[in-house]
Amino acid sequence: MGTAPTTSGRILVVDDQAANLRVVTMLLTRQGYEVIAAANGEEALALYADDPPDLILLDMMMPGMDGFEVMQALRAHGTPLRAPVVFVTAAHDRDLLLRAFEAGVVDYVTKPFLPEELLARVNAHIGLKLTRDRLERVAREREELVNLVAHDLKNPLTSVLFASDILRTDGCRPERIPRYLEMIYESANDALGYIRHYLERRAGQANGTSNASAGLGDTLDWLMQRYEMQLDARGIHVVLSPPPDHARVAIDERVLRQVSENLVSNAMKYAPGCELTLAGRAGAPGYWQLIVADRGPGIPASKHRQLFKPFTRLQDDAVDDGMSSGLGLSLAKQIVHDAGGQLWYEERKKGGARFVIELPMA
Repeated sequence: MGTAPTTSGRILVVDDQAANLRVVTMLLTRQGYEVIAAANGEEALALYADDPPDLILLDMMMPGMDGFEVMQALRAHGTPLRAPVVFVTAAHDRDLLLRAFEAGVVDYVTKPFLPEELLARVNAHIGLKLTRDRLERVAREREELVNLVAHDLKNPLTSVLFASDILRTDGCRPERIPRYLEMIYESANDALGYIRHYLERRAGQANGTSNASAGLGDTLDWLMQRYEMQLDARGIHVVLSPPPDHARVAIDERVLRQVSENLVSNAMKYAPGCELTLAGRAGAPGYWQLIVADRGPGIPASKHRQLFKPFTRLQDDAVDDGMSSGLGLSLAKQIVHDAGGQLWYEERKKGGARFVIELPMA
């Protein structure tokens, strides 16, 4: 038997004959597959529910639940049937085989089977299934990357548009022109930096942020400098409460800026004319916290459970600026989680929203 699988996989074998189970299990195990065996349909459904396999070898004719009833139950299961199902049958009835394909079976093997034939069919269907899984994973990762890059470019590009729009008007005070030009330059440079960061990560040149560190106070100073003009234009008064000078957290500096400016931009959008607090403080033992808190309307109670889910906007009646995707908080929470920290929301007693980023000390 010179047929060998091109990749490993997990196979559920269902047969009411113990001898058949032993033979097929031994044959597939020797080829490097992980095999789980079920002696009847009910046991097969229970094993499938615990951990769906990559392929199902299903006996067509069994006492109790036959193969067709098992197929019907699998297709009605809460977990979609993604594993190909191959019938193993002694029947040669054309109508039965047609019925099998109509039920969703992808192939069949007749008993008594040739080991080479069984392995060839198993290898082919396992290979196709695992290849499909890999392609779907790549497509999903690409979509996530596109969402991440598009969202993270929004903040620096918004700053560029804000500063350039001010410079185009006649009302710009001459002494502020250098600051607006600097804002355009810094924001464009940040946008290019984000692109480089994602390209390096995709190319495998970046190894995460485990050895990186960022100064908490430096990040708050950067937020104040970057958004000073925009906050002023929105009538927002900032209260800065810096942490101790030695406060550093274990995350890349650019990534911490990216997450925190998302919270600041939300405050500008949803709490104009209100007080905004930017603070750094000690958190749980071994952690520092960065706080962004406003005195706006806060988050409606109906939104609390979905606040960090993708495509959730903070306010139902918020003015749509055409830029909000509802991805910001979900992406920020995932980034902080990947760095070993937490991001959560708190209501303020006298009204307003408070977001807390808690990260390990560097």
